[in-house]
Amino acid sequence: MIRECNPNDNDIIFEIVNDAAQAYKGVIPDDCWNEPYMSKEELLHEIKDGVKFWGYEVDGKLIGVMGLQDVDDVSLIRHAYVRTEKRNTGIGSKLITHLKTLTNKPILIGTWAAADWAIRFYEKHGFKVVSIEDKDNLLRKYWNISERQVETSVVLVDRKSFIFFGT
Repeated sequence: MIRECNPNDNDIIFEIVNDAAQAYKGVIPDDCWNEPYMSKEELLHEIKDGVKFWGYEVDGKLIGVMGLQDVDDVSLIRHAYVRTEKRNTGIGSKLITHLKTLTNKPILIGTWAAADWAIRFYEKHGFKVVSIEDKDNLLRKYWNISERQVETSVVLVDRKSFIFFGT
């Protein structure tokens, strides 16, 4: 079952994010890796900044989460994670399909350029990588991230909105 997460879920979201993010360790640049990958303070800041998490629940237990954040004229899919032992079971697909129904705005996704599995997942769900120039502009406009993360990331846009961004 997919449901909107609430403040009581924050500790579980924190666990899921940091469990699943282990896939990035040794893949993304070392200077971009943190332990834990996302601190509780950062998670709470993201929520305060408007990221609404949705979770996939089985038998009353969250096993995957994905956030949606409206920023100006777009919606961002943020922090998409599924517990390591439940990966490749369709949970991420169900979450992204659900989140796509929650907005009529163009949807953007930022992820690490080295996370080829994530890029393939988003492409499978109708997203396309934008040009490097558009990526840099979009990351600086809609995200609040370091220049190092801008350098090492990609942006994907849903195919129906690709022309909207002039790409």
